[in-house]
Amino acid sequence: MMPDAIVTTDDRVLGGQLLLRQPASGHRAGHDAILLAAATSARSGQRVVDFGAGVGTAGLAVAKRVAGLSLGLIEVNPDFADLARHNAEANGLKADVITLDLASSADTFAAAGLLPDSADVVLMNPPFNDPARHRASPDKTREIAHVAAEDTLATWIHAARRVLKSNGELTLIWRADGVADVLAALDRGFGALALMPVHGDASAPAIRILARAVKGGRAPAAIHPGIALRDAKGAPDAHIQQILEGHAALPWASL
Repeated sequence: MMPDAIVTTDDRVLGGQLLLRQPASGHRAGHDAILLAAATSARSGQRVVDFGAGVGTAGLAVAKRVAGLSLGLIEVNPDFADLARHNAEANGLKADVITLDLASSADTFAAAGLLPDSADVVLMNPPFNDPARHRASPDKTREIAHVAAEDTLATWIHAARRVLKSNGELTLIWRADGVADVLAALDRGFGALALMPVHGDASAPAIRILARAVKGGRAPAAIHPGIALRDAKGAPDAHIQQILEGHAALPWASL
């Protein structure tokens, strides 16, 4: 049953490959979710879990690229969870949609079917705006989706560490000026850290950071070449457009 309290639109993303029903205003699918999906390495048969899935954008985009996944979409907002369930069905994709607060206890996770050491891959696009610098939105769902509490990142990464198998991979996107927070949150239990800066345009500082880490990984950390949404002339970067349209993945997704 679709939530009737939300005005929605039906939109095509990923170059038209993915049909999404989503709120007409507030938190909507954007570049961050598609870049996160394009940075997520997964193989057929693996259990892939999208934390804070919203209407399912990132997780469903991964499932479009990699057939045969066991996909879990975890979302705290029950209306968004309903939309994610609808979107999975509308796109012919199988997904377990679970309404759950990621700050919940291990017992609550297990009762919802998220057992310890059960996932091969976790991806997440947590709320990351700094509340000290971000003007509160009158749209409460938008504020919840975008503004981080002080412990948001650490809480989400702790939950990912619990559900991931040994050598399981976590991929996340965060604001670039919070890279120190990412490093600190991944310091316990994760290794083989890889970072990729995301620039709005080629001549400006990064606005986002993509991070990938391995539970129990021991490989040295690596900083990959950055990507830019626009080229030096301000035009959309051709390769990134291919990624946003679902015709390519970021190079490390195939590593």
